[in-house]
Amino acid sequence: MIITLPDDPALLHLDEAQLRLDLACGLFAAGRVSRSVCARIAGLGSFEFDEELFRRKIPSFTEEMLEQDLAALERMHRQ
Repeated sequence: MIITLPDDPALLHLDEAQLRLDLACGLFAAGRVSRSVCARIAGLGSFEFDEELFRRKIPSFTEEMLEQDLAALERMHRQ
């Protein structure tokens, strides 16, 4: 995919890596793309992308994920 940005002086200070990171974080925060895909967009490993989400105060662990984990622990406890 190629994204063409306008030739605007306000964008001159941004480099490709920063734009990719900003795009990935925005897509993840909006719930549009999974964390693993966003990490690839940003050119980071999963751990590094999680650190960036934390730095930006973007939650990467939802209540639904917590409920699923707690349910799995409960099932394991019963076995």
